[in-house]
Amino acid sequence: MYQQIEHLREISQRCLEGKNLREDLSVWLGHALSSYLERRSRSLEDAFGLQFPQGGVPWWREEAIRERDRAIRALAAAHYSGQTTYGKAKAIRALAKRYAGTAWNRDRLLPAMPERYHGTAKAYLWRAFRSGAPMPLGLRQLQSVLG
Repeated sequence: MYQQIEHLREISQRCLEGKNLREDLSVWLGHALSSYLERRSRSLEDAFGLQFPQGGVPWWREEAIRERDRAIRALAAAHYSGQTTYGKAKAIRALAKRYAGTAWNRDRLLPAMPERYHGTAKAYLWRAFRSGAPMPLGLRQLQSVLG
């Protein structure tokens, strides 16, 4: 499924830039659209091969969770490397709760991370919150992410 998402991202970028599609992408896109338009697929997601198992996590949510978790692990490595997993989780949870109640309400409207956050813990928090995955997390979930 991730290959299909990468195809769609490349197609989108090339279209936005006014560039021609590679032949393999053009053929793939044509087959997917044909499948949808000829009702061989029930939805565009089916046509593009973006199905997820019943009761499973949609591809876009899984991607958001992975991005959030990368940001959390990077925050722990950059700012809490000498602590236990529990200590890291506790510190990150406190920071995330504070950020959620103060700066995120303003920051979420910005098109990019504020320059003043570069090199700080808020840079990682901004990435985690911006991912679109649920934040802040509970202590046990954070321990699982960091474990």
